[in-house]
Amino acid sequence: MARLFGALCTIGSAALLATLLTAAPARAQLATAQINGRVTDSSGAVLPGATVTMMQTATGLTRSIVTDDTGSYLISNLPTGPYRLEIALQGFRTYVQTGLVLQVGATPTVNATLALGSLEEAVTVEAAAPIVDVRSAGISSVVELERIVELPLQGRQVTDLLVLAGAAVQTAEATNRTSPGGVRISVAGGLPTGVGYTLDGATHNNPQENVNLPLPFPDALQEFRVATSGLTAQNGVHSAANVNAVTKSGTNRFSGNGFEFLRDHRFNATSPFAALGPDGKRLDDGLKRNQFGGTLGGPIVKDRLFFFGAYQGTVLKQRPASNIAYVPTPTMLAGDLRDFASPACNGGRQVTLRAPYVNNQINPAQFSPAALNI
Repeated sequence: MARLFGALCTIGSAALLATLLTAAPARAQLATAQINGRVTDSSGAVLPGATVTMMQTATGLTRSIVTDDTGSYLISNLPTGPYRLEIALQGFRTYVQTGLVLQVGATPTVNATLALGSLEEAVTVEAAAPIVDVRSAGISSVVELERIVELPLQGRQVTDLLVLAGAAVQTAEATNRTSPGGVRISVAGGLPTGVGYTLDGATHNNPQENVNLPLPFPDALQEFRVATSGLTAQNGVHSAANVNAVTKSGTNRFSGNGFEFLRDHRFNATSPFAALGPDGKRLDDGLKRNQFGGTLGGPIVKDRLFFFGAYQGTVLKQRPASNIAYVPTPTMLAGDLRDFASPACNGGRQVTLRAPYVNNQINPAQFSPAALNI
């Protein structure tokens, strides 16, 4: 039986709040979001000097900024997730909006109107309408966590979900030897090797075939965005499209899951085209595939330090396609390859080892000690 064991995408991350605030903007903007808008009063006049605060409800991360002379604000490098927006200015009621969900690469605009009153009074907006991104000229779509986890996937390969983006067609899989887990996807008629991938803000393309490197399994991903046209300078390195994925992170609540997916030949019907065994019955493929793992995340120091880890393992057993095995003889193991290289073993053709192995013999003293211990 052939046995293949793979441990896919072990992810561990712990992020200090200070680290989030001082991340390098050039890369962070690819894996984060930003929000902008204008603050006015009930007459439409702009309000400079208003304090705008964004708080991520899952981690307690808080970012604040003051509106400029035009009443405008811009808060960048915000991790994805749900937020609470608060705008305060002396002499006006505090504006509070909850239910804001920032997605990867999003640049939504949220304008606010402050009413006269005291700071202790608050105007709260809940269950707001979907945020519209009016700053980006490109076309893109986000595959969020719910669809990543709930949609059926062959082998739990997240790359299968890329075709949910408009005009995206998977043409073929990449070479397993050089690009395991890689796929070739053509977007809007572009080259299959013209798609750029980023994971948590870092380039995630295989430099050999220019396809994707293996992506984390579904339970470890937060979401990903597929930009199909109008690419910005940040992600316009590749001509066809850009896939921007972010992994999950820890929050102020402990959470996790475990899973096991089993495929077994005992549960499958035997193929009518399968070979016959010695007893005259059809042989099954002997398939036994176990895919198992889990995730765990939570706080180390509330509102400041978090952790998240994920693991997936795959164990595959099945009947080999060929029952012919080549086992080296004791003579070959001793370095004597004269019989193996003789015409009798090579269709009448004499094979000669390259120098300095005279007479097709290797001196055992040249054997690697490390290899001998395996």
